[in-house]
Amino acid sequence: MANDAPARGLEGVVATTSGICWIDGDAGVLSYRGIDIHELAAHSTFEETTYLLWFGRLPTEVELKDFRQKLADARHLDWRVIDFLRQIPTKAAPMEVLRTAVSLLGIADPEDADNSHDANVRKCIRLTSQIGLIVAGFDRLRRRLPLVDPDRSLSHAANFLWMLTGEKPIAEATRAFDVALILHADHELNASTFAARVIAATLSDVHSAMTGAIGALKGPLHGGANEAVSHMLDAIEKSNTDPVEHVRGMLARKEKVSGFGHRVYKTEDPRATHLRRMSEELGRAAGNTKFFTMSKAIEDFIKAEKKLNANVDFYSASTYTTLGITPDLFTPIFAVSRIAGWAAHVIEQHDNNRLIRPRADYTGPAFPAPYIPLASR
Repeated sequence: MANDAPARGLEGVVATTSGICWIDGDAGVLSYRGIDIHELAAHSTFEETTYLLWFGRLPTEVELKDFRQKLADARHLDWRVIDFLRQIPTKAAPMEVLRTAVSLLGIADPEDADNSHDANVRKCIRLTSQIGLIVAGFDRLRRRLPLVDPDRSLSHAANFLWMLTGEKPIAEATRAFDVALILHADHELNASTFAARVIAATLSDVHSAMTGAIGALKGPLHGGANEAVSHMLDAIEKSNTDPVEHVRGMLARKEKVSGFGHRVYKTEDPRATHLRRMSEELGRAAGNTKFFTMSKAIEDFIKAEKKLNANVDFYSASTYTTLGITPDLFTPIFAVSRIAGWAAHVIEQHDNNRLIRPRADYTGPAFPAPYIPLASR
């Protein structure tokens, strides 16, 4: 029994060493492999960022072309997974469908039992492409629409929007979604990434680690905040109420206003900086800035009233809504992006593995507690 109780939720506890992601919460810094997220959002693509996360450096032109081709070639699903998606009730939660389908992919993957570095990279390439196909495919099937074949000439972001909507996306939509994928790609030892590393540390396979990560992301304290923001914006629009008064009422009723504050950042979440701008630019391109306008009014009010900054979830809600994406797909799309970070961490864990086995601070009855015979209880 420890004298000093550990931090609840392991807050502030350093659990491993990693060369993938660095965060300075006080300064509002997020970097992948030492490169500032602002630089990547301005100049990179999801494919290039994924290469950086997995291989520790930016690719050459030839390497990036080859990596893009490998991701494009992996845009296909095993027939058993497609059959599964067709049989699922249309009212099933997309995150539950994604979790189960990724587990099924493990059974179908020819290298499922091979945990070597090269095999892990190949499996992660397949999974990075396949997760997007699952999310887009199930959404179309539940809407009684035919599946859309992938277009291997498109970028990762553009192909997802194409397979989701059946329409080739405009340049502004593709770029906005590409940047959103970059911003969500990794975030150090968040709950789902830590879950993936714990599973990988047992020398379980990549698909098991990803299934566990999706299960962790499904929890509303991790992956569901942007969906909650979207429902709030939708309620404001339908009731035609002033957004500030609506939120003021939520606070008076002690209701949570999602999308503000962060466990790590003490200043603005650097990802929110880009999503705010993208939400506004997309709204202007679509000729409809109402969701951005509502969001900005709410952000200004909460910042003045509660001294809380918007986080990555707040403006991703209006960004995805303007792209025509339904709210219950927001968290699955989070997984479409975060697979890049999960993969980087699982590869790193397997490359230099030690079983993750922490201890607990015991708070039960003092030892030795007596055993009372059944007849005397």
